[in-house]
Amino acid sequence: MSTSTPGNHEFTVASSRDIHIGRVVGLRIDEVVMPGGSTASREVVEHLGAVAVCAVDDDGAVTLVHQYRHPLGDRLWELPAGLLDQPGEDPVEAARRELVEEAGLEARRWDTLVDIAASPGFTDEVVRVFLARELTRVDRKAHGEEEADLVVHSVPLEQAVHMALSGKIVNGATVGGVLAAHTVLTGGVQPRPADAPWRHRPTRFASRTR
Repeated sequence: MSTSTPGNHEFTVASSRDIHIGRVVGLRIDEVVMPGGSTASREVVEHLGAVAVCAVDDDGAVTLVHQYRHPLGDRLWELPAGLLDQPGEDPVEAARRELVEEAGLEARRWDTLVDIAASPGFTDEVVRVFLARELTRVDRKAHGEEEADLVVHSVPLEQAVHMALSGKIVNGATVGGVLAAHTVLTGGVQPRPADAPWRHRPTRFASRTR
């Protein structure tokens, strides 16, 4: 039996094997050393990582998109968002690109709101949510049939908060981003700079694709 005190054990990986490597995600199984010395299997879904943008205009309205998400079989309210799928792309630049593609907006002011671990029990996916302000409308640059189908809406930020708390918004990054933006803009806290360190940014799947 291990004599280490709780919270001090180092969960090393004894072995690892790939189950599936796809275009956007990979699945591997790690054998992880437990505190008592035994090992336990842990299924890990590797992800590229993503960015989302809480774009708030001068009137206090936030831009949301309504789009179909096949795993849930439903259309969801979400912030404009996208994968970090361009090698070496800076997260802020990825966020700029997605805001133009999905919402037809550019922003002069950028801050980091929150980092959202989607479901850390089985995936390394983390989404960085930015706050974008000082907005300008530009032509949308939708890519593919799925983006062409989404609908863009602008709603008061406070209404978006109510949508999150009532269960109308269920996307994790959107819930976290909307609540964080409301806290920042009502004077509760200061956001982090746009280039703030991102400790848990996923890297393993991206290194495979290179």
